[in-house]
Amino acid sequence: QVQLVESGGGLVQAGGSLRLSCAASGRTFSSYNMGWFRQAPGKAREFVAAISWRGGGTGYADSVKGRFTISRDNAKNTVSLQMNSLKPEDTAVYYCAVARGWVRTRPDEYDYWGQGTQVTVSS
Repeated sequence: QVQLVESGGGLVQAGGSLRLSCAASGRTFSSYNMGWFRQAPGKAREFVAAISWRGGGTGYADSVKGRFTISRDNAKNTVSLQMNSLKPEDTAVYYCAVARGWVRTRPDEYDYWGQGTQVTVSS
């Protein structure tokens, strides 16, 4: 069992930055591939970024490529998402999750989920 807790969301103006963090419980965090998803009101949950268990591999949705950076610190059991050049269309609840493999981009390919953190980008 893995518990995930996201933090770092908030309200930011377009063009600004935020850094999301996801803290994981459990001794086996370093063996998990991890991902970030987001869900805007009335829309399906969508893939944002993923990182392999050692951190050597990353993957991004086209919509965030070049603006967002995923990273992890296995010593601290955390995975982060640095979000720069934010746009109003980035507004959503952001979730971190544990992947069943690599690279996984569908929500049904992830097992454990956090409760989410709200990101709102004003124009």
